[in-house]
Amino acid sequence: MIELKSPAEIERMHVTGQFIAEVLDELSARAAVGVNLLDLEHHARHMIEERGAVSCYWDYSPSFGRGPFRNVTCLAVNDAVLHGLPKSYVLEDGDVLTMDIAVTVDGWAADSAMTVVVGTPREEDLRLVRATEVALAAAIEVAQAGNRIGDISAAIGEVCTGLGYTPNLEFGGHGIGRTMHEAPHVANNGRRRHGMKLKPGLTIAIEPWLAATTDQIIYDEDGWTLRSADGSRTAHSEHTVAITEDGPLVLTRRKSELRPQTGSEASESTQARLP
Repeated sequence: MIELKSPAEIERMHVTGQFIAEVLDELSARAAVGVNLLDLEHHARHMIEERGAVSCYWDYSPSFGRGPFRNVTCLAVNDAVLHGLPKSYVLEDGDVLTMDIAVTVDGWAADSAMTVVVGTPREEDLRLVRATEVALAAAIEVAQAGNRIGDISAAIGEVCTGLGYTPNLEFGGHGIGRTMHEAPHVANNGRRRHGMKLKPGLTIAIEPWLAATTDQIIYDEDGWTLRSADGSRTAHSEHTVAITEDGPLVLTRRKSELRPQTGSEASESTQARLP
């Protein structure tokens, strides 16, 4: 069942989304060579506790996990991309780090993820991260009332395949609202003009993720962490988005995304859009 939210309820989700954006901005600023992943996890716990928020991950027990998830962040490094179980690992120069977080504030959820390169980046890693960001932007652009879920999925798939990557269809985006996971499923590839019609009040998490040279995944022994099957590096970008009469509203937009681009960054962003 899909629950459409009122403008007042979307605004409450926006409050949650802005808190998540603040956490991700702070964690990304702290992620540096020599930092332990557990330091990032514990800092997020502190921020959540101070805000009076509730982690959607703590005690999360889906069918694929091994026991309840007892952390508030998913932290994945290099070939790990989804459900990364935080552990004692010291970040090294050039590591690719994905940070994913979902919480509720006053009963309303939001979910967001970002990938950063720690220290000295490799160009191929930056290109991979940019591909997920451009795919996310393309998906948000078509998240318009009257369009269909397939338009979002197709926008992601077209960007990714155009840049030489193959999206995995086992895990994708999802509805979100009073709980972290609601209907509908939002695949990372699809057909335009197919699927349910997008209506004002629909709130969804859109989350393109990629591995550099495969669309296959494997699980760690912890039962949680998903990795690229061939060991290639990965990236993941996610925002919670509301469909409104006035167009898509990104509820988890980070302040770091709003700063003006330099000329070189703008050029790189344009190049990333090109097949």
